Amino acid sequence: MRHAVYGLPPMDLAEVPGDAVQYSPLIPGAARLEDLSENSLDAATVLAPPGTIERRYVLAQVLRALGPGGRMVALAPKDRGGTRLAKELATFGCVAADQPRRHHRICTTERPQDPAGLAEAIDEGGPRHVDNLALCTQPGIFSWDRLDPGTALLLANLPVLKGRGADFGCGLGILSRAVLASDAVTAVTLVEIDRRAVEMARRNVADPRATIHWADVRAPDVVPDLLDFVVTNPPFHEGGAEDPSLGRAFIARAREVLRPGGTLWMVANAHLSYEAALREVFRAVTVAVQANGYRVYEARR
Repeated sequence: MRHAVYGLPPMDLAEVPGDAVQYSPLIPGAARLEDLSENSLDAATVLAPPGTIERRYVLAQVLRALGPGGRMVALAPKDRGGTRLAKELATFGCVAADQPRRHHRICTTERPQDPAGLAEAIDEGGPRHVDNLALCTQPGIFSWDRLDPGTALLLANLPVLKGRGADFGCGLGILSRAVLASDAVTAVTLVEIDRRAVEMARRNVADPRATIHWADVRAPDVVPDLLDFVVTNPPFHEGGAEDPSLGRAFIARAREVLRPGGTLWMVANAHLSYEAALREVFRAVTVAVQANGYRVYEARR
């Protein structure tokens, strides 16, 4: 019995076989959901993502891959799409048993004989070119259809950089594209935990000086050391909850890979207390600019 799992469902809410294959794009090394062939799965367990377009895309891809009568358990927190799961499955022709439990909704269904609307949902949630960004992107990626205001502030205040550097949490590659506009930059390592963003960044950053990794910045041996600069707009949510420890981990990793005298350029929401964490590990820290609820930090090793 081939079983797929998408994400990390709470163990006490959904039983996942030990040999289930992981397909979440947020878990480096996972298989690609898009590569599943039709009728290739017997069962699937899906921790459904919060965004409507992304969630319907994932559900449709799983239903496409399930064989006739294949079973799917889909669940989500009530306030992150769970209350809409049963209705969304119904639009695909599924009859779902909807069970509330521990602030989640758990829907169990079988693949209908003739699912409806799968191609449309897959098309809507797939990669596309967004004109206002002039970039390739996909729903579900951070700030997938607009320029994040924090990134915009950092872009407006970045100096011309030179030497070897890295872009932590590169997303679509917007910061790296700006950095690589300088001929004095010799190499940039882009690191991103979202496989979809990595695939889009490889389209958007067509520069031989760029190396792009699908990895967690916090993992060892991902980024070369003795770098001249690091740029980052670090995430501060994990599992839907605000978690400033992510930004602190990015700061610590930047300190590890920068050469003496190297510089970290970082933007973050002003309410996040990163200045103390920066001063603990960097020789000199300044707030280059504060505007629109964001701060841009320059930290020199």
